[in-house]
Amino acid sequence: MSRMKSDPPKKYSDFISRYPKLGEAWDAIHEAGATGPLDTKTQRLVKLAVSIGALREGAVHASARKAQDMGISVEEIEQVVALAAGTLGMPATVAAFTWVRDVTHRLENQP
Repeated sequence: MSRMKSDPPKKYSDFISRYPKLGEAWDAIHEAGATGPLDTKTQRLVKLAVSIGALREGAVHASARKAQDMGISVEEIEQVVALAAGTLGMPATVAAFTWVRDVTHRLENQP
């Protein structure tokens, strides 16, 4: 299920270069959270759902990008958005949908 991994955004890389200890701490948090019975696909979809629920546009972008890099289909990613509607309501869900589509349709938007 893995594909070619995309590079993190330059702003993230710049921040980690400036604050390497925070990067190390972030890696440790990620590693600790990944320890458990959920497979990597489920973990990625849960992280996407949490990002949507928290209304964190940057995190939604990152989770959708990483999901696509793993080979998770656009339909699976968009179902996570649809599942959020009952909890978040329509305005927030539509916002999350646009954030996901920023990533899933990025090739369509390039000249």
